[in-house]
Amino acid sequence: MANIATFLFQHNDTPNRVLYRQFIDTEWVDFKAREILDLARSWQAFFRSMGLQQGDRVAICLKNNVHWVAFDQAAVAMGLVSVPLYADDNASNICFCIQDSGSRAVLVENDRIGRNLLKEGLTATRVLSLKSDIDKTADGIENAQHVLKSVEKKLEPFDLLDLKQDTLATICYTSGTSGRPKGVMLSHKNVISNVDSCFQLDIAKPDDVFLSFLPMSHMFERTGGYYLPLRVGAKVVYARGINQLPEDLATQAPTVLFAVPRIFEKFYGRIQASVKDSRFKRKAFEKLVDVGWRMEQGKGGILDHFQLPLLRAKVAQPILERLGGRLRLAVVGGAALDSTIAKAFIAMGLPILHGYGMTEACPVISVNRLEGNVPESVGPPLPNVEVMLGENDELLARGPNIMLGYWQNEEATNTAIDAEGWLHTGDVAEIKDKRIYIRGRIKDIMVLSNGEKFSPQDAETAIVGDDVFEQIVLIGEGRPFVGMIAVTANSNEKELIKRANDRLQHLPRYIRIRRIITSKEPWTVDNGLLTPTLKVKRAKVLDAFKDRINDLYAEGMGD
Repeated sequence: MANIATFLFQHNDTPNRVLYRQFIDTEWVDFKAREILDLARSWQAFFRSMGLQQGDRVAICLKNNVHWVAFDQAAVAMGLVSVPLYADDNASNICFCIQDSGSRAVLVENDRIGRNLLKEGLTATRVLSLKSDIDKTADGIENAQHVLKSVEKKLEPFDLLDLKQDTLATICYTSGTSGRPKGVMLSHKNVISNVDSCFQLDIAKPDDVFLSFLPMSHMFERTGGYYLPLRVGAKVVYARGINQLPEDLATQAPTVLFAVPRIFEKFYGRIQASVKDSRFKRKAFEKLVDVGWRMEQGKGGILDHFQLPLLRAKVAQPILERLGGRLRLAVVGGAALDSTIAKAFIAMGLPILHGYGMTEACPVISVNRLEGNVPESVGPPLPNVEVMLGENDELLARGPNIMLGYWQNEEATNTAIDAEGWLHTGDVAEIKDKRIYIRGRIKDIMVLSNGEKFSPQDAETAIVGDDVFEQIVLIGEGRPFVGMIAVTANSNEKELIKRANDRLQHLPRYIRIRRIITSKEPWTVDNGLLTPTLKVKRAKVLDAFKDRINDLYAEGMGD
């Protein structure tokens, strides 16, 4: 049988197992397997009441919560196609994805999102609001809780179809950094193979506690923070929000975390700030990192063996307590993480596994292992995934996790996947000792007017490791020198240039910042400069600052 919903249905044998914890009103509430199964049965009764058939699409536009799981599992179990959407995305994008996919129904977080979709002209789709002030239905929006109550007498046993492996399971719209998103078609086989490959690496165990805060509409969180723990029966705690994340980490004490680099960049910045005014604390932390990293590489001496337990107890443990004190590993993806930061946490006793993937690969292509962790790399490919380098050192991947194609876009599909089944990632890479090193995006390669070429990714990753910089984009295409646009509260250009270049000493000398454009206004999803997955829309940023960029280079010609 090939059906993603077997991940949930297997827990029919352990109905009292706690699978989820969620903050409701004023307290944390646990949800057992039988409660999730019952909720999924309710959603299936609703789907049947609509007359939905295998292959029909239904959309989810929620924050992370148990209804996300139940709605998704109910749909894919019946052979429906789930279409996950970002609750924080703008209404225009959400509406486009619903209409492009032909979704028959959409479950939204609240009435506001529903009203905004209707204002965008959404028709022919039932709009259900989870947190609704509407009694039953009004102005085209239905109260989801009322809908579920209306089908209570129509509940049937959980409907789990035996599907062909290549049956379409989900359409995931890529939050592209330019243009309209494309719908990535993933099959039941794609998802199950990727989850099983991750399972083989001991990333999740039955007694683990995951803290989920990345949006489940992103395949990184959906595969790693939802399907994988459900597959093994681990508990998932839904964080209340990014602002409450530090408190939730401390109080919920997770053992596994799937995160983007910015979480650890900020935490590392706080560590640096806490030790900078004390020579003793600074030296102790530096000693911990030095000894801990040496020991992790298996190069420790006799003295290191005696020093490390003391250093971890006195220096590392108080730091790690702020993360709950029980983290046994963190998987980082979605962007590059400065290896200096990763090494510091690894030295403290918290393995950070840097991975790589893309929605088109469901999404994991590679990840570092607990043994032989090389944070400069994104690790070896997953079991069952092949990789090779193509033209211009582009990373190619092939395996059972590779997408069926793009929804109603054969031309884009044929561009992305060649005749031999290789997915063209668009990333420049190097493969050494079976490990993958990402060097940047092919389309982002920057060429200065003197002919020097480089990918800005490594430099940007290094610079943003200094917490004075909130967000940055390097500039210099066709220009005589490298500049930078930075979101920062500091307006001292001379100081900022020095701090940026201090982080670039490992790169060729022509990659040095000569001038900086500063802004105090953060780049956000709302102002259109970030994707819903918090990636910078480079082209949009360059367009927003084009006049200041032209002025900067006009002034700098005489430098």
